[in-house]
Amino acid sequence: MIRTGIAGASGYTGVELVKLISNHPEASLEVITSNSYNGKALTEIFPSMRGFESLVCEAFNAKDLAGRVDLMFLALPHKVSMEFAPQLIEQGIRVVDLSADFRFTDPKAYEGAYQPHSALDLMNESVYGLCELFRDKIRDARIIGNPGCYPTSILLALVPLIRENLISTEGLISDSKSGVSGAGRSLALGTHYCEVNESFSAYKVGNHRHTPEIEELLSQAAGTPVSLTFVPHLVPVTRGMISTVYATVNPGVTLEKIRAAYDKYYMDEPFVRLLKQGAFPAMSHVRGTNCCDIGCHLDPETGRLILVSAIDNLLKGAAGQAVQNMNIMFKIDEKTGLDAVQTPL
Repeated sequence: MIRTGIAGASGYTGVELVKLISNHPEASLEVITSNSYNGKALTEIFPSMRGFESLVCEAFNAKDLAGRVDLMFLALPHKVSMEFAPQLIEQGIRVVDLSADFRFTDPKAYEGAYQPHSALDLMNESVYGLCELFRDKIRDARIIGNPGCYPTSILLALVPLIRENLISTEGLISDSKSGVSGAGRSLALGTHYCEVNESFSAYKVGNHRHTPEIEELLSQAAGTPVSLTFVPHLVPVTRGMISTVYATVNPGVTLEKIRAAYDKYYMDEPFVRLLKQGAFPAMSHVRGTNCCDIGCHLDPETGRLILVSAIDNLLKGAAGQAVQNMNIMFKIDEKTGLDAVQTPL
């Protein structure tokens, strides 16, 4: 049995982790921490979690966690994770970090988008936890940088095609839409009901923090610097994410070659589903799942390739992928705890 703990269990991602681990046949939830809700039962924070009264938040203390947990999920804000992760590693506790603190290999790229990093040695050691593309490195890692939700939806669509040299790395565009839960549980004017309901808006155009994360991974896939025009939008739904990605195919590339590349990378992957030709995903198709659905269309006259990728931002974009990473790290079937059949409504 994998003994786990969750730091930051009072957030949307944290409570998703609580639900996933509590129903996981090979993992147990030993502790939840929240400094702001120290001493409060989870049911006081989320009344819907009836039956979880025994889960009481405690203050984070890495030494107190030694011997109690094998792995800690850090569902914490950026900068907080970089303070906590080294303390856990010192205690022999493996880490899946859901902030951006350990997603980058280039400290300058991280610091340009966030803040100075105080655990550079651990950043150099961390593995980017996009399971389908980096599984071999994930298996033996002590610390995983769990990918962002937007990067997951975009990279799963683009990386196979870049690695196979099927598309140009010039002029890449992603027009992406997220449900409001992607902004987290903290109060902000832009996510108030009256601001979001019956509305649709772009935000952080040209300066979203996920852009350098995406570009670093695309550049690694291409072996040369790659830039992406990334425009995120907020849509009035609770959860879900769709990225519509535009690329230009290289000479001689057909839709059949595009689909063959996806088959090569994802045919045996349980959580990436290439849709039939002419079909495209919707948020409702992946809500409550750890799946990424991909549809594609190629205009043979212009060479313009249109990719549509959909995920649940709280699951494949966060908590579900974190559990998938845990499964790989502890060498159990990575579908474990993640293969529940969802209803369509």
